[in-house]
Amino acid sequence: MSKEELAKELSDAIISCKKDNVIAAVEKARDAGMEPTEIIEKGLAAGMNEVGVLFERGKLFLPHVMMAADAMTQGVALLEKDMEPGESAKKPAVIVNGTVEGDVHDIGKSIVSTMLQSAGFEVHDIGRDMPTKAFIDKIKEVNANVVGLSALMTTTMQGQKEVIEALKEEGLRDEIKVMLGGAPVTQAWADKIGADLYAENATEAVRGVKEILNV
Repeated sequence: MSKEELAKELSDAIISCKKDNVIAAVEKARDAGMEPTEIIEKGLAAGMNEVGVLFERGKLFLPHVMMAADAMTQGVALLEKDMEPGESAKKPAVIVNGTVEGDVHDIGKSIVSTMLQSAGFEVHDIGRDMPTKAFIDKIKEVNANVVGLSALMTTTMQGQKEVIEALKEEGLRDEIKVMLGGAPVTQAWADKIGADLYAENATEAVRGVKEILNV
């Protein structure tokens, strides 16, 4: 099989959301001589991107996304011993993601975290109903490059602005990109409060983070 055919088989295995299919496809591609980074980027990650698209279209549901992400993790684990020292540990960025204070909605934010992690980012999901201080403390702790702020109610959107203001007060704003999301959030709101990125869904979040970080 050609590399293109092997990559499609890997992608299809991820879309199947079945761990056994992914492991078999990874082993087949490895035996055929594909480089670990090619298997991950052109096969597994490509499949995970398609899972995100299918989810947004209502063709797959949250359990499928979680199963696909778990299968990808297992597939990547198989390749770690084949990678050059340090290669498997490469992370294009560190992301802190959470839902702002007063908002207990969690599902959308969790899907974004899962998709970002599957795309190769180091993601620290701090949960829901998180005060501004929790975001700032975590950003400092992990030296984050991006912070994701989710708000699912118009009454909690102000919390996104408060985090941005706190970043300015702490002298961190120039060092970190701010991504906003949530049903009532718009590009106009993101522009108004000075965010770097607005993502309507998980697929856009992954694409947008890659663009603003040039990775």
